[in-house]
Amino acid sequence: MQHIQFYQEAFLKYLNDFKVERQPASLYQPIQYILDLGGKRLRPVLTLMTAEIFNCDYKKSLDAALSIEVFHNFSLIHDDIMDDAPLRRGKETVHEKWDINTGILSGDAMLIMAYQLFENYDAKTFQALAKLFSKTALEVCEGQQYDMDFETRDDVTIEEYLKMIEYKTAVLVGAAMKMGAIVAEASEKDQQNIYQFGKNLGIAFQLQDDYLDAFGDPKTFGKQVGGDIIENKKTYLYLKALEFSNDEDALQLQHLFGISPSENNDKIESVKQLFITSGSADATQQEIKNYTNKAFSVLEDIAISEEKKQVLKQFGEQLMSRKV
Repeated sequence: MQHIQFYQEAFLKYLNDFKVERQPASLYQPIQYILDLGGKRLRPVLTLMTAEIFNCDYKKSLDAALSIEVFHNFSLIHDDIMDDAPLRRGKETVHEKWDINTGILSGDAMLIMAYQLFENYDAKTFQALAKLFSKTALEVCEGQQYDMDFETRDDVTIEEYLKMIEYKTAVLVGAAMKMGAIVAEASEKDQQNIYQFGKNLGIAFQLQDDYLDAFGDPKTFGKQVGGDIIENKKTYLYLKALEFSNDEDALQLQHLFGISPSENNDKIESVKQLFITSGSADATQQEIKNYTNKAFSVLEDIAISEEKKQVLKQFGEQLMSRKV
């Protein structure tokens, strides 16, 4: 087992060798652009790490890891179009730098390229990877649709929100880990358990992201703190605050999430205060711990050494204590 940084560096080298210099350039240049924008590369690292956890050379899983990263970035191009987002990781989004039609078509090409990477495996592995990938890709689309539907609904429940982030974010984390296990030819039981580990960690990761969006340090968070509040997103923090608040505070919170002032600082601070006083902030942190512990409990049933279980636990703890 190697350190996370080792897998990051190994993946980045492989990604850099995967230069998309084909014609027409107007289709492929945006693909290279989005892949070069950076990011945590969390999902491909998990694929490489999982392969080695099941006693397989991580290099065998590089194509599966790259497939996950290409798919993830495809989804970002289309998400940015739907959100009309001007920036991604501090740079122009693809549809802003080129145009919407280019973003749609280049994104479509990336989805196909992600599938093509499975062709480098034998027939049995190809089939297992493709089956998991198809299921996951469809769930990500379902999660995105739930997210869009929630924008116009005032009756979103906690259960619905958790399902949305499971599909939109967490299933891809679970799939990234299961792909590593598939390449390593782990048992069906171990494949399913490592998937559950990743999925639960993915839900905790997204809840942590929601929390940091409101309470993160602007110097380390990497994007605007309070962005979800500005966009009136009905996150776990918001839904829990509504549940816990008295009628007066709940009405104030709903009012704040119904306005879009030109200057947002007062709105952000007022909402954050309601998150704190209602107990929502504490409840969110507790739910992050609950899902992290749920992920850790799955490890007991995976046929790997205690040392490797500790590596996975350490990774989960680092993920949950992050500030970015």
